[in-house]
Amino acid sequence: MSFVVAPEAYDRFMGRFSIPLAPVFADFAGVAAGQRTLDVGCGPGALTAVLVDRLGAEPVTAVDPSEPFIAAVHSRHPGVRALRATAEALPFESGEFDAALAQLVVHFMNDPVAGLREMARVTGPDRVVAACVWDHGPDGHGPLSPFWDAAREIEPSLDGESSRAGTRRGHLAELFAEAGIRTPEAGTVAVDVPFRGFDEWWEPFLLGVGAVGGFVERLSPELRAELRRRCEARLPSGAFTVSATAWAVRGMGH
Repeated sequence: MSFVVAPEAYDRFMGRFSIPLAPVFADFAGVAAGQRTLDVGCGPGALTAVLVDRLGAEPVTAVDPSEPFIAAVHSRHPGVRALRATAEALPFESGEFDAALAQLVVHFMNDPVAGLREMARVTGPDRVVAACVWDHGPDGHGPLSPFWDAAREIEPSLDGESSRAGTRRGHLAELFAEAGIRTPEAGTVAVDVPFRGFDEWWEPFLLGVGAVGGFVERLSPELRAELRRRCEARLPSGAFTVSATAWAVRGMGH
């Protein structure tokens, strides 16, 4: 799986969902003026942009392991402290932040519990740790569910992203508890994203981003065409809207 891709490719693939999700998630997390806030796994900056809009650039710090994404945040949000780092090894002092947020990241952490524990460490006691992860579980309602359902018709053993951390009901809260994060508030955040037609929805799946991009790239031209046909059969003709839901948890650092 690759996130060492052009930020513009990620924007076209997942940004169409993550950008409108960011203000909804920030509301769930309780982001408020005066907070020093860390965006963990910031990508090209969907959540960072919302944090800057609400807090200003100076109180916002962003980290991501992808160099192209960190470069994009530097370019798009001057004044934000943006560093290349993983969630499991945050290069900050304990208690440095008032809130640490991870939007659509926990399921990509090498060690989700360690990553959440680090987020709690750098916020400190009674400060906010929040995360959200797309509902990729069985019968999920994430933005990629139609794609993975069609892909499994071609390759029945395909896992997609359903076994990833936090993608099934209740698992994200379990990870928070295992990381020692107190009083978690669990729920969902969701967005409705309109498309003018199938081609607009389908084209970003060909950009090589993430697990989806890797799956498409390894298909033969014939199977890729079959996947497209099966995806199209699952979606309405003409203009349509995709409703995408993410599991969300908010807790307090220890």
